[in-house]
Amino acid sequence: MQTIGRAGQAEQTITKSRFIAVAEHCTDERAVAMCLRRLAAAHSSAHHLAYAFRLKTPDGIVQRFSDAGEPSGTAGKPILQFLEGRDLINVCVGVIRYYGGINLGTGGLARAYGGTGRMALEAAEIVPYVEMTSIALELDYARLDMLTREVSKLHGEVIDKQFGERVRLIIRLPTKEAQTLKARYTAL
Repeated sequence: MQTIGRAGQAEQTITKSRFIAVAEHCTDERAVAMCLRRLAAAHSSAHHLAYAFRLKTPDGIVQRFSDAGEPSGTAGKPILQFLEGRDLINVCVGVIRYYGGINLGTGGLARAYGGTGRMALEAAEIVPYVEMTSIALELDYARLDMLTREVSKLHGEVIDKQFGERVRLIIRLPTKEAQTLKARYTAL
């Protein structure tokens, strides 16, 4: 599985219709909605905003698409097919269309939406997917700096810190490293 490390954009004009695509990393449906709202706000005079996304959730992979008023299966579905074909997850691709006055037909629409979405994915940085998990730890102040450096080396992040007699932390890091780190810092 793969995901996006850096967003990608693409634009092309096909038979007087202008297509603009954005591919972004999104971890949940709320992030997808925010991505699509930003895209719609930036192109408020556009005629269509078709999209597709795939997300990894605790219940499995969730994927959806929208043709945005275009004929069924001609806009969102071709975008989704590229996401599935490259086994991309936690990715949303939105394609804006400014209608140019000439009908493209169902095949032309599918090629235009899918092709522009593919171009945005090609412009994005594709990276291997690493499953992340959150863990809670409680430790002495003296060990905080050492833990913070180790979490950084593991490409994780400290999400929350609460200071009291001891430091309480919530840490997000790769799932395969979580149990080892937790055992190391709760053993003492």
